[in-house]
Amino acid sequence: DGGYIIAGYSESNDGDVTGNNGYYDYWIVKIDSSGTIQWQRSLGGSYGDYASDIHQTTDGGYIIAGGSASDDGDVSENHGEMDYWIVKLDENGLIQWQKSLPGRGYDDDAHSIQQTTDGGYIVAGNSESNDGNYDWDYWIVKLDENDSIQWQKSLGGSGNDNALSVQQTTDGGYIIAGYSNSNDGDVTENHGGDDYWIVKLDDIGAIQWQKSYGGSGHDVAWSIQQTTDGGYIIAGESRSNDGDVVGNHGYADFWIVKIDGIGGIQWQKSLGGSDWDRARDVQQTIDGGYIVAGYSSSNDGDLDGGQQGGENYWIVKLNENGTIQWQNSLDRNNSERAYSVQQTTDGGYIVAGSSFTDGDDDPEHHGRNDYWVVKLTADGTMGMLESQSSNINLYPNPVKDVLYFSEEVSSVKITDVSGKMVKEISASGKSVDVSGLAKGIYMITATSKSGKVVSEKFIKE
Repeated sequence: DGGYIIAGYSESNDGDVTGNNGYYDYWIVKIDSSGTIQWQRSLGGSYGDYASDIHQTTDGGYIIAGGSASDDGDVSENHGEMDYWIVKLDENGLIQWQKSLPGRGYDDDAHSIQQTTDGGYIVAGNSESNDGNYDWDYWIVKLDENDSIQWQKSLGGSGNDNALSVQQTTDGGYIIAGYSNSNDGDVTENHGGDDYWIVKLDDIGAIQWQKSYGGSGHDVAWSIQQTTDGGYIIAGESRSNDGDVVGNHGYADFWIVKIDGIGGIQWQKSLGGSDWDRARDVQQTIDGGYIVAGYSSSNDGDLDGGQQGGENYWIVKLNENGTIQWQNSLDRNNSERAYSVQQTTDGGYIVAGSSFTDGDDDPEHHGRNDYWVVKLTADGTMGMLESQSSNINLYPNPVKDVLYFSEEVSSVKITDVSGKMVKEISASGKSVDVSGLAKGIYMITATSKSGKVVSEKFIKE
């Protein structure tokens, strides 16, 4: 509907936050296209509940993954210190079902979830291994649409292995990113310290290939996405300047790695300055480049000197070869950390994270830590959240047979959730037949004669 859904956690029970169940709750906020809150939900129990990932589902609702230590309130059970806690909401934010998933130990934390083409869900995170060393393994769980486990896999070695991002791939399998300091078990190589560890699974969870990337320092992959060429883009942070890592500027850099479909490095870029720079999310953009979000304490190197001190959101736009096209540091108070970025229907970007202050110099700040949501224009400057009426309207959504546009468009392209092209039309018109597509979520991109661009997800019923 042109708005935005945000997930994280809050220990507040005033201001914008109502219904807190005790300590930290999942805090889910739905805002419209202008940033106005439509609804908000505090979900959890009397202990710590931390949401890590949210996505809209094909029925218009939402799926959330994170970790919970509660066994009361909204949480029906707990099996140890921390469980995966998966929550399905309807379009109004009401719980349809929720499920606690116990791993093999006391510490199990889900970091990433995605709806799959069969209507189920793939979840990735970490679970304490059962070798008595209290270290972590990647723990990958496949659920059906009714929350039942179809299969689960523990992946890793004798060290710590933590999965942070998962996506279904065009072949029906899965790509997973995180980090590992193992050099045994499923992990065949380690460069020293923590490495990016990328694992490709088939549709039933068997490893097809796995690769470690990094150097002798601490290298953590936070985000991975399949690209339109069948390869993958990875974003995270690196404290190395050897091995696979070239050009590190200081303590930690954004480290962006482009690999092909079987894990071969095509290019890598260290981005940042002499202080801390940490990338948290990457998405391919409609021009074939990439948008990266994270936070930085630097004020030199690739940064333009606009840093205001402390940590700032740092948003970087790359072309398809990894060259910086623009970058922007966004400051509000003492510390701002961006965790998520997405391109919007007007060609701009929406960024979500947190803003911290230890003073009262900002009258719009509600407390020590707030959610901070920023709408950027296509060139990365801060803009106002504008009404969808300035763009091309797309309807109905969900759709069964024919999608209609509010004005004539041309160059219509439709891709599936992995970025694979499924339909392309060069002729102009005000509708497109989608009756031949399988049920699922798709992205449609088109341009009007007046130069307006629509790039929007739609649900095929």
